[in-house]
Amino acid sequence: MALRRASTVTTLEFGRASLPTGLRRRVVGGGNLDFTMMGRAEDEDVMTRKQWRWRRDREGPVLAAAAAALAPKRRWRCVVATCAAAALLFFSVVVPLAVLLGLHARFPSMYLVDESAVSVYDGSEDSGSWETIPSEESGRMQVNSTIEEHLPATSKITGIDLKDNFEHGLPGDERGKSCQLEFGSYCRWSVEHKEVMEDSTVKRLKDQLFVARSYYPSIVKLEGMEKLSREMKQNIQEHEHMLSEAISDADLPKLHGVSMAKMDQTIAAAKLCATECTNVEKKLRQLLDMTEDEALFHARQSAYLYRLGVQTLPKSLHCLSMKLTVDYFNSSADIEHSDIEKLGNLAFQHYVIFSTNLLASSMTINSTVINSEEPANIVFHLVTDTQNFYAFKSWFIRNSYKGATINVLNFEDFQRDNLGNGKVGQLSPSEEFRITSRSNAPMRTEYISMFGHSVFLLPELFSNLTKVIVLEDDTIVQKDLSLLWNLDLKGKVIGAIQFCRVRFGQLRAYLPNYPYNSSSCIWMSGVSVIDLNKWREHDVSVTYHQVLQKVSEMTIYVPFPCLLAFQDLILPIEDQWVQFGLGHDYRLAHGAVKKAGILHYNGNMKPWLELGIRRYRKYWKKYLPRDEPFMVDCNVNP
Repeated sequence: MALRRASTVTTLEFGRASLPTGLRRRVVGGGNLDFTMMGRAEDEDVMTRKQWRWRRDREGPVLAAAAAALAPKRRWRCVVATCAAAALLFFSVVVPLAVLLGLHARFPSMYLVDESAVSVYDGSEDSGSWETIPSEESGRMQVNSTIEEHLPATSKITGIDLKDNFEHGLPGDERGKSCQLEFGSYCRWSVEHKEVMEDSTVKRLKDQLFVARSYYPSIVKLEGMEKLSREMKQNIQEHEHMLSEAISDADLPKLHGVSMAKMDQTIAAAKLCATECTNVEKKLRQLLDMTEDEALFHARQSAYLYRLGVQTLPKSLHCLSMKLTVDYFNSSADIEHSDIEKLGNLAFQHYVIFSTNLLASSMTINSTVINSEEPANIVFHLVTDTQNFYAFKSWFIRNSYKGATINVLNFEDFQRDNLGNGKVGQLSPSEEFRITSRSNAPMRTEYISMFGHSVFLLPELFSNLTKVIVLEDDTIVQKDLSLLWNLDLKGKVIGAIQFCRVRFGQLRAYLPNYPYNSSSCIWMSGVSVIDLNKWREHDVSVTYHQVLQKVSEMTIYVPFPCLLAFQDLILPIEDQWVQFGLGHDYRLAHGAVKKAGILHYNGNMKPWLELGIRRYRKYWKKYLPRDEPFMVDCNVNP
């Protein structure tokens, strides 16, 4: 009998053993292994039985020894592979959870306010550090800013460090911490959007089970309580069985109410017994600690997710911006407006919007044009950054606004071409700050909006203009603004709405040692009528940069430099022109909202976000274009 060899491969049969390098193995019928040695050539095509036995006797021990030597290495490799798999599984669970909870260093939770201090985050790339501002005594204001998705990294963003915020308990607990101070606007949002629990009965069953388990060890030890202990044990087993199969109330059996009533009776009987309180107290303390920890975990997680929803751009709006950018570069020619001569013509009404939010700014423009008596006399100057410039251009080329002229400016290109200092800053449209008064009962929270750094380049941006109206992109115009345009500023630089619910004296800890009247009201930047000639005459931009220079020398961050730059240069506008608070206040009267000339959605809950206040969103959505193909493709429907 002979074994036939194919090409240069010789097959040998041995017992079970690990294989040396250079061999392949396969399991065959009897549990033996076929070893295939590669590269061993023979001259003859047929090997006799005697030759095969001789080779087996000669090479078999060598192969077996080599296999035995490699066995520990293979076992070690298995151990390493197992450890690596376990580590990978561990990090795949822990890392996403850490990111979700905001524990990663790049995601500090900034909506939670510490009672002892306000922390200020410098969002610039070369800083990124946290500073601490001591909070005010009773009667003053606590300040921190809201985070908007359109704020650039160079703007000062006030936030709160997470590490100390949750050491004082949940909002509304026995320590008396305010929900607004603890969680900011998330607190009110969570109350307004509170959903009906689908597992309230399941939770009550769990509570009954935990209390019964805490009493059971003590009841068993008492003499004459055998019947009660049996009933308690039976009730515990019934509850465990129900909870093993139920997640929500709908999963519970129909007779679960009977079991709950029996358990209540059993627990009431156990409480009447003279039991040792130590074990019961220990178990109930465990229940309390577990409940508090669970509530704390969900509060922190929900507040972080709320912040994430406020700070990030919705997917549909990102899709719209990308499609418009691609469409702009795919166009055969760069179509410009033919009425370019209007851009510097003083006979027209000139409106300026600083924005990186395409949909929001287009809604402000659309509402202004629709409610204008002479839309053809309006020129909009829309200042944006390089990232959004081409999407803005494409949108306003594709859409017309009743004869109004839309001029889109690239803020970064303007700095590069006209300022000549070699510095190109990012666009900073506006800043919002949340101010909470802790001296009043109930606590009052307000949101104020201030000019960003970029607005102080208005005289250079529009050197040929003498007057402009600056609108923020979270505003909706409901009336003709011709009266506002023709407003006599009486020698003042700016006409704006005063906000007397917050005064300079309440912000004295956050203002440098510039002279100011502590009883004066602050002002809001949602809509501002600006005389550029008076601006240049009073060197407002120079004053602003002097304040910034003084602020940079201070040990704390001062969030309101623009308030000081316009000291005694503001003419108050009638309050009826603007209705504030549509981005945070649920209590606004419907009549006041409807009568206002301009609606300002200041606050975190912007109308284009899912978190927006629903009852105010209809005033914004009525100006939403319905026939834009890209909006349909991207499912833009706030």
